[in-house]
Parts: sequence; C-alpha cells; structure tokens
Amino acid sequence: MFTLTRDDGYLLSTDPDRIDLDRVHRWLSTDAYWALGRSRETVAASFANSIPYGVYAGGEQVAVARVITDRATFAWLCDVYVAPSERGRGLGTWLATAVRDHLAGLGVRRILLATLDAHGVYAKVGFTPVEPGLWMEWDRRPVKPVTGKEHPPATPLTVEG
Repeated sequence: MFTLTRDDGYLLSTDPDRIDLDRVHRWLSTDAYWALGRSRETVAASFANSIPYGVYAGGEQVAVARVITDRATFAWLCDVYVAPSERGRGLGTWLATAVRDHLAGLGVRRILLATLDAHGVYAKVGFTPVEPGLWMEWDRRPVKPVTGKEHPPATPLTVEG
C-alpha cells in the first residue's frame, strides 16, 4: 500500500478499503462527463480490479483516481476526479504527480490517459499529447518504438521482366 501526505494535511492512499464507493459512484455517474450513468456495480468492479488512489481531508474523501496496470511496464490512468469544493487547490496536479511517481517506482515506463478538458493539469507533470486534442501520455521508455511513420514512404520497387 502506498500513502503520501501533503504539507497542508491532505492524505493520499491506495488502500482499497478507504475508498468511499458511494461517494465515488455519485461523483462519476452524475458529474464526470466520461462516466455519466455508470452503475454502482461497474464502479465497484472497476475499482476492485485497479489500483485505487483516494485523497482525504480530515478522513473524508475529496478526490479519486484509479489505474489499470500490469505493475511492470504500462498503466492507464483514469477516473480522476476532484470534488468541486476542493478544486483550485492543486489537488489534481498533486494526485497526478503522486500516481506517476508511484508507478515509476514500480518500474512502469508508460502511462496513458484520455482527457477533453484537463490537458494543462497533466502537462505540468510531464504528459504529452499523443493524438492532438484527446490522447496524452507520459512515455519514459528508453527506446521509442519504430512505427514506420517516421519517414515519408519510399518509392515502391518494381520488377521488370
């Protein structure tokens, strides 16, 4: 289990027993554009099969994120949500930084996420666009994969006979 405390008292924990699923379900299913209408059962299953990151103030949950990962090479950061009453205090940036650092400590070299409206938050902690306007990634792989798209296509070879 991973825990971290901010100087102003906010506590981050990956303890799944601390996640307030009723609160998280309400946040996601009613206020998060990517999860509107998501059932409580789906929220419960998704968190049970992920690394949950809860942020707490005075014992009350005020933010959440979850990560789907193999805990070795790759992770998908999703369901990042900060309660409206806690926004503007840097919690989103702190949460994203803590997740990134925790996963890097496990050896994860690539974290992906999708966002429509929080590019600036993730850019502050090293995420960069993959596909402009939607996808972003934090890519720490020492060798970039060759995709064949790095150079213009060559003239096709022809055989004359």
